[in-house]
Amino acid sequence: MKILVVGSGGREHAIAWKLSQSSMVDEVVCVPGNGGTAVENKCRNLEITDCTYLSGISGNNRYAEIAKHENCELAVIGPENPLAEGISDALWQNGIPTVGPKKQGAMLEASKDLSKEFMQKYGVACAESRTFTDKNEAFNYIEEKGAPIVIKADGLAAGKGVVVAKTKDEALNAVKDLMEEGKVGEAGKKLVIEEYLRGVEISVLAAVSVTPELEKEGKDCIIPFVSARDHKRLNDGARGPNTGGMGAVAPVPDVTEEQMKMFEERILQPTLKGLIDEKMDYRGFIFFGVMLTKDGPKCLEYNVRLGDPETQAVLPLMDFDFAALCKAITDGSLSSFQMNWKKAFSVSPVAVSGGYPGSYKKGMEIKINNEIVEEAKAKVFIAGAIINRRASCDEDSKQLITSGGRVLACNALGKTFDEAWQNAYKAMKGIAFKGMFYRQDIGLPGAAESN
Repeated sequence: MKILVVGSGGREHAIAWKLSQSSMVDEVVCVPGNGGTAVENKCRNLEITDCTYLSGISGNNRYAEIAKHENCELAVIGPENPLAEGISDALWQNGIPTVGPKKQGAMLEASKDLSKEFMQKYGVACAESRTFTDKNEAFNYIEEKGAPIVIKADGLAAGKGVVVAKTKDEALNAVKDLMEEGKVGEAGKKLVIEEYLRGVEISVLAAVSVTPELEKEGKDCIIPFVSARDHKRLNDGARGPNTGGMGAVAPVPDVTEEQMKMFEERILQPTLKGLIDEKMDYRGFIFFGVMLTKDGPKCLEYNVRLGDPETQAVLPLMDFDFAALCKAITDGSLSSFQMNWKKAFSVSPVAVSGGYPGSYKKGMEIKINNEIVEEAKAKVFIAGAIINRRASCDEDSKQLITSGGRVLACNALGKTFDEAWQNAYKAMKGIAFKGMFYRQDIGLPGAAESN
């Protein structure tokens, strides 16, 4: 079968790569894809602007038309914005089974306020919080509660809408920036202010199949993947500004079975109950941002898709057919799907452009020494890079150039965490571009952000 994958980041490269390994899959059509999916086995990039048959068609219906024109039997949605805009609704309405929740479910990420209301209603362990649309009321609440405290823009803000304020002044300034100065636009007109949780953070990705219209009694389920950890800070030792992610590891070496059991009891199962009771059509993935506190795991946030760069660390550990999993999610048979995981550790440091997360240059040529990468048994997942169409090179040596801040992730596995770490960083030495920067400590003690 042919599968449509929507998105252009490292997560989407990993998704397309894993789908391409399935004997069920003939081709993966990536819209728009990136420089990695452009050369990946069984994958083909497609720009919407190149589809002349879309004349007069707008919005999410364009993706439905592409899926039908390409004879795709399944769609997998990578990023959050299309989901919040209802891309899954449009695809399903046109007969395309889609991995990604419909708009109602996508609001669990698109609105922090709605998300917190959902958590509180269904007893999901989480931080105490209040929502504000009035700046002065938010100021008064901060004066009452003190600091540290967390300020969150209600809407989608591309990772720029959360401020962990260590002082009251920092918190008050965050409210001004978001509500008054419009730092993240409309997303910051409403704020969720919540208690500061002390602990260390992990990510848990999961497959979800809640299908009210199928009326499969007892078949609705959430199945968690192995634990993962993203490293947000730019520099070694969890220092410097926040980024979209400087690397990830899976499974997390310091997470215990007891903590995962508590996560399932206090966060996972109440979330499933909420999805069922709210009659959401939620067929896709969910990402739990979790803080491991002295009182047990607490949910920080929901993302309604696979995480980035966690996906680049988790998918290589799958010892099962990812395309078959996606099909089970959409047809309501997930509860009987068997997930097996490689007995290994996965490490994925990320290489970024010089200057990131601030201003940076684009168009830098990326040189990859395939011999070094292959010797380390590593896989390079491209994110912010494209094929240089102006370069005069043959089909077998397409030139990659940087096009974004987070350029690529280099994943490697190992029987032990140390072996995986050594392999990943050995492979990193075979990659170069002008201004390239990456952390040297992904997954090591002291590398994880802790509150």
